[in-house]
Amino acid sequence: MRVGLVGCGRIMPAHLNGYMELVEKGVGVRITSLVARKREDALRFRRRGEGPPPREPYGPPGDPLVAPHVWIHDFQKDVDVEVYTDYGEMLRKGDIDAVDVYAPPYEHHRIALDSLAAGKHVLVEKPLAVTVKAARAMVEAAERSGKVLGVAEVGRYGRDARMAKWAIDRGYLGEVQLFFNAVVGCYWSPDKIVGGTPWRHRKLTAGGGPSVDFGVHVFDLVRYYCGEIEEVEGVVRSFEGARFTRDGSGRVIDRVENEVDDTFFAVTKSRGGAIGQVSFSYALHGEPTILGTAIYGSKGCIKDGVAILDGKGRTTVEELFEKNATPEERGKLFPLGISDPFALETLEFLNAIREGREMETSGREGLRDLAVSYAVIESSRLKRAISVDDVESGKIGDYEREINEHYGL
Repeated sequence: MRVGLVGCGRIMPAHLNGYMELVEKGVGVRITSLVARKREDALRFRRRGEGPPPREPYGPPGDPLVAPHVWIHDFQKDVDVEVYTDYGEMLRKGDIDAVDVYAPPYEHHRIALDSLAAGKHVLVEKPLAVTVKAARAMVEAAERSGKVLGVAEVGRYGRDARMAKWAIDRGYLGEVQLFFNAVVGCYWSPDKIVGGTPWRHRKLTAGGGPSVDFGVHVFDLVRYYCGEIEEVEGVVRSFEGARFTRDGSGRVIDRVENEVDDTFFAVTKSRGGAIGQVSFSYALHGEPTILGTAIYGSKGCIKDGVAILDGKGRTTVEELFEKNATPEERGKLFPLGISDPFALETLEFLNAIREGREMETSGREGLRDLAVSYAVIESSRLKRAISVDDVESGKIGDYEREINEHYGL
């Protein structure tokens, strides 16, 4: 399977580390094209010594944005990699079967629609698109073309997430009743430019703030664990009017006016009866409050990887999994023994293409995650609970109208 990668920004190393593991495991995939607006940005990743040096890490330890730099030639010496500054030229000339998109979300729909029209399968970084309407157009185009469209919703491919889902499906928690996740203040608080990417703070390029950027991650997990989210009630706020990047001495070297939320609270109601409470902020002064993830059921709970079960005491979910999971279950959740979430999501994309099916994190899944995120914003605007179906269908979407009009959607 020959893949072209579009967008050579800070998330690229995390994805390349995933590709490296797949190649080392003997998976039949090769990167044949790189696309970046600036040629040197692509050369940075093609071969040691060829382009600019790796970017300095800018983010907290463990964040995918600070994954170790990797050069494609270090793990893939048998296939040359072409470099383009225009993805359209790659679609016309490149030796590719599929396109993997790491560009900012405001470019996703254009790249995906053109790639699908050119007969290519498409995997897109989260969020699926800059608006629900754009995401819906992508999903419909993929269904017409018969090609695979997936979203790189890496959260559910994480080892802890997959083992927690296994424990839920095995009945350890009984009936799932409640999901909780709260991160109030973080590495980017109170006013840093998140990830060094000013587009995250502009409405026309990001859509929303953490309600969208982080929201799609966590709402996907709520749906993964608790079932389909039907209704959302939320509040969004923008506490910081501007965001900054500062050098080591504290001098401001970049500034962007903040046009989107920097904090959100949301309550979700799932089809099976479970409720959820999700909070996130990358504003707020003082000390962060990080309460992590908890999933409660009628027989116990899982809190940050620890299972506390009625009558069975406390154990880690990993211990439960290692002791009780069948070889078939292990193979399904961690094929080839892979646990790197970026490798797993890419392998799932490749397998979906080969098997003629949708991805686990299909375009339609990404559409729903985005609809939940925008339902939080719409709920805050309208001061009432919002049906996710109404947002997904476009019945409710006043907040997005300006963005859709800007892109001619």
